[in-house]
Amino acid sequence: MSGAIVPLLMFVIGVGVIMGGYALVTWMPGALTRRRIDGRISDVARPTLQEDTPHTPVLRRQVDGAMPAIDRVLEQTGMGAWLGTLIEQAGVRMGISTLVLISLGSAAVLGLTFVMLAKAGWGLLPGAIAGFVAPTLVLMRKRTSRLRKFEEMFPEALDLLSRAIRAGHAFTTAMGMVADEASDPLGPEFRKTFDEQNFGMPLKDALLNFSVRVPLMDVHFFVTAVLIQRETGGNLSEILDNLSHVVRERFKILRQVRVYTAHGRLTGYVLMGLPAALAIALSFINPDHMNLLFNEKMGRMMILASIVMQTIGYFWIRKVVTIEV
Repeated sequence: MSGAIVPLLMFVIGVGVIMGGYALVTWMPGALTRRRIDGRISDVARPTLQEDTPHTPVLRRQVDGAMPAIDRVLEQTGMGAWLGTLIEQAGVRMGISTLVLISLGSAAVLGLTFVMLAKAGWGLLPGAIAGFVAPTLVLMRKRTSRLRKFEEMFPEALDLLSRAIRAGHAFTTAMGMVADEASDPLGPEFRKTFDEQNFGMPLKDALLNFSVRVPLMDVHFFVTAVLIQRETGGNLSEILDNLSHVVRERFKILRQVRVYTAHGRLTGYVLMGLPAALAIALSFINPDHMNLLFNEKMGRMMILASIVMQTIGYFWIRKVVTIEV
């Protein structure tokens, strides 16, 4: 038991270092760019409320979970606020405490499953860790899918806004029309922004909340353009038409890039799945041969080393085929 803990800890530390290095290389430039854009937006859109005036949201941010008291406590922490934003961006009606309970239940079930499959106590820790983070990973995947769908539908909303403004409607009325006409996720997000300003929140703050709920570059450009136009004047319908054209052209280039990089992405998936598929096949063909990898200390070390190298190779291929547009 003690001999298996050391390789397991080495594996966890190695994966943490790899993931941290990958995040530093891939996510940090985008985070810095978004921070500069947010700074420019905040310079353009000064809050209309005084700094010493307490500001409370007009609309409820999310539904209560299974334990509302724990929700209120977790919302005061940085991790709880991040989870609340994640749940809201994923479009799931769930409280933070509900997510925590689901994560704990998943950790218990998957930990016991790993123990039964490995027939050893060392499977509890990796199974519990995987089970605890699995619901959060599912939400992150759902958020990514929802934001991608929003981004694809966003040019249609810009066209509808432009046509409504050209027909003589006010900008806020045009947002209400988008909220009524568009489907999820476009309609509900515009509905929240429309309701916030309709219930008394200044339009600047409502638009800034919109850019926080939907952290996309196109939405930042949209908010910046509208706020600048309201300060300096200009033809807003023409600005929205130009922005819609730019977004559509960017999507056209992005689809071409995905076609060109399809071979590399498929190669990464095959290289990741091939060792696992071969291991399962050999377990049925020659179980004694595969049991050596799990029963011998050297075999367990080889399994951990292969997992680490496979992870490095996957992220390396993913970095190569990822082209920012």
